Amino acid sequence: MKNAQRDLVLVAGGAGFLGSHLCDALIAKGNRVVCLDSFRTGRRRNVHHLEGEAAFDLVEGDIVRGIPTSIRRSEVPLRAIYNLACPASPPHYQADPEHTMLTSVLGTRNLLRLAEAHGARLLQASTSEVYGDPEIHPQREGYWGNVNPTGPRACYDEGKRAAEALCFDFERLGRAEVRVARIFNTYGPRMAADDGRVVSNVVTQALAGAPITVYGDGSQTRSFCYVADLIEGLMGLMALDRAPSGPVNIGNPEELTVSDLVDRVLARTGSSSQLTYRPLPVDDPRRRRPDISRARELLGWAPRTSLQEGLEATIAWFADEAGTTRVAARPAALASARV
Repeated sequence: MKNAQRDLVLVAGGAGFLGSHLCDALIAKGNRVVCLDSFRTGRRRNVHHLEGEAAFDLVEGDIVRGIPTSIRRSEVPLRAIYNLACPASPPHYQADPEHTMLTSVLGTRNLLRLAEAHGARLLQASTSEVYGDPEIHPQREGYWGNVNPTGPRACYDEGKRAAEALCFDFERLGRAEVRVARIFNTYGPRMAADDGRVVSNVVTQALAGAPITVYGDGSQTRSFCYVADLIEGLMGLMALDRAPSGPVNIGNPEELTVSDLVDRVLARTGSSSQLTYRPLPVDDPRRRRPDISRARELLGWAPRTSLQEGLEATIAWFADEAGTTRVAARPAALASARV
């Protein structure tokens, strides 16, 4: 590994959508970053711009199989570990449900042991999926959820719930200092076009002029947080001097229907795409909106990017990826200025 530079931070899943933005932000803050990724869903192109940087190391490895020796035996102790290493969209995490579950359970255990050995602080990227199809709205951290433990989403939902349990067990035993962030729907540049998430689906279909797929009748709701805001929340949680008791929701409390999202994307792309309706997937949540009172109180955090700004940046990025000129020029550096 390269020579030490300030604090050493490990980002597991660092070549993914969120992980790559986190690597950017950490390096911008003067940290030295080790990006660990198996490249099952992460993409080298997401961190290509960082390769060659003195403050960046890229290590290929799967946390299910264990932590690579170069990281475990690093002469420079790790200060912090961010665990973002798990597929996060249904098509990806359902493609290999066994591995998805083991990533959350065995992988998190391996990182917790690494944190214990190095005296490092660990942040676990959990998910709003732990609330399942919620019966309480908006969702607050004290809600235990309504999860189907044997359904097709269980490999992810229950895996993340188990990972949270492991984190807090390590904390209660004094073995590691942990933070758990429950991440709600996030969008922005570097999303994979084939990840099956509603924003990437709608934007890519609209740009291509293809029929836009709407699952159910479009009345189900989501709350979308722009990636730069989400990363600020994660870093703020990690920076807390005293670990909060329990998880913290990180997301945007502005709720809208899928149909409303489709209308906004169509208006911003100028697309003439028609809509096609398909059955709602099994166990798909009907409503989702975070209660972020704890994040406001503990971190002084709330999202700052409007949906209009975020969609413009995201659409422009997908348009660049597709080589199309069907959208207006990229808004002033929003996609990268704050991450």
